[in-house]
Amino acid sequence: MKKENNDIDVIGKRISTLKADGVSSFVIIPTDANWKLYMLFTWFFLWTVSGFIILANYFTLTNVNTKTAILVWLGFWAYFEFKIGKAFLFKKFGKEKIWVKNGKFNYWRDIASRGKKLEFDIELIKDLQLVEKNKNDFFQFMNESFWVVGAESISFIYGAKTYRLGVQLNEDDARELLKQIRFAIKS
Repeated sequence: MKKENNDIDVIGKRISTLKADGVSSFVIIPTDANWKLYMLFTWFFLWTVSGFIILANYFTLTNVNTKTAILVWLGFWAYFEFKIGKAFLFKKFGKEKIWVKNGKFNYWRDIASRGKKLEFDIELIKDLQLVEKNKNDFFQFMNESFWVVGAESISFIYGAKTYRLGVQLNEDDARELLKQIRFAIKS
């Protein structure tokens, strides 16, 4: 952990922490690899263009079977258009914000100042821990891909629901963040 400007600390390359006036706050940026962001944008752009080309040609078709196949393809295209677009927006304009203040634990997955802010009573949080990752699991591997918003590193139980945070953090950064969050909660 390196010290920057008075009270701001950094964990790895993506997490900054600030402790001031009874508030502990943590900000996680989604990526530090701009070249990957450019590649994701290129993929998103080309995927969008290809979908519109197929859609425009759909209206020139006369064969019913071909039209049905194109509609099925467009359904898959729309799903992945949404997923890639969501990932690009989060990687480009998003961040995760966590702060502990007045007995409350707050979490906000912020994308261009939008997103749902969640507030939790510290006393009701259970099992704050690292998410166990199975390196041999194909779906876990895919969830850790750059073009996906997922593979959260820290989880806790609140009520009957499990919440996760820390998108695609490496193990050392996640461990240090967890340690600091636990300390902030106990203070």
